[in-house]
Amino acid sequence: MTGAVPLQQGMLPDTIANLLGLNAYGVAGEIVAALLGAFLIANFLLINTAFAGPWAKRKITAAFTDRIAVNRIGPFGLFVIVADAVRLLSKELIVPEGADRPAWDLGPLLIPFSALLGFAVIPMGSGLQLADPETGLAFAFAASSIASLGLIMMGYASNNKYSLLGGLRAVASNIAYEIPLIVTGVSVVLFTGTLQMSAIVEAQQVAFISVAGITIPQWFVFVNPFAFVLFVVANVAEVGRNPFDIPEAPTEIVAGYQTEYSSVYFVLIYLGEFIHIFLGGAIAATLFLGGPAGPGPAALGIVWFTAKIWAFFLFTQWLRSAVPRLRVDQFIEIGWKGMLVLAFANLVLTAVIVGVLA
Repeated sequence: MTGAVPLQQGMLPDTIANLLGLNAYGVAGEIVAALLGAFLIANFLLINTAFAGPWAKRKITAAFTDRIAVNRIGPFGLFVIVADAVRLLSKELIVPEGADRPAWDLGPLLIPFSALLGFAVIPMGSGLQLADPETGLAFAFAASSIASLGLIMMGYASNNKYSLLGGLRAVASNIAYEIPLIVTGVSVVLFTGTLQMSAIVEAQQVAFISVAGITIPQWFVFVNPFAFVLFVVANVAEVGRNPFDIPEAPTEIVAGYQTEYSSVYFVLIYLGEFIHIFLGGAIAATLFLGGPAGPGPAALGIVWFTAKIWAFFLFTQWLRSAVPRLRVDQFIEIGWKGMLVLAFANLVLTAVIVGVLA
């Protein structure tokens, strides 16, 4: 493991400013460096999403259902990414009659924006972090929850009863599972005593236990596996994967909040959905899996971080192929009567343990 060596060696904008000599330009240079850093992080995520959405999703689903996936366009069918982008962006953008146009236009933009904004405070490796505020975890949760506003806007503004129902289901699901998600995340804060993302990662770098000469780090998945399971379940519900894909259940409400969207707006919704899956995996990795920590030098942090968020993505695709959808009443009941109670029980137990250890 990387031991107690700090993983974060300055923020990415600072590194860019030093390399390009932007420090000489004062505040203007800092702004340019920050924008360049955001551009690099955003493109890293967009590249991962491009592989995950049009290509990996099909390959994984085909493997589970014993079918042949995309394999005709380019090596391993990879050029289907380009083909899908051209196909979807060239479609006509049809605006439903009676739509509330400002809200209808803004809704799809909020979905990817909220997910990308959440990555601003995620430590991805040595020096690969845009910002590290003391309230980083709260910022990540707050940024991701902006998507709920976009979902209800799309549902309401489409002037379609199926869209409206999908939007209402989306808000109901987010409320029912976002509270357990945050409460479970707070249990990690009790252990670390901070909301700062880099400090949470650093707290997991010390040795937890040694077994047969192998040192297991103090990742919170080992310290509190029950909290990790709760967090992952609530996370899956937040990103809308089976068995919690209630907001856009096609057998019941056509496509939910996105029923009336096509062309570039559909691409934005689809893009935001997959970036949110990666954001959920990134927060889970930061809180429970040591963030970018892994065997080898700290420079490999980005490799381990990418592997961890892809592991969460693969897990969601396995659920999509293997687990049936819940009924909406079961879905809400599990959130309020099951997950919420267990999340607070975990929080109380964690507080007691931390108090005893202190």
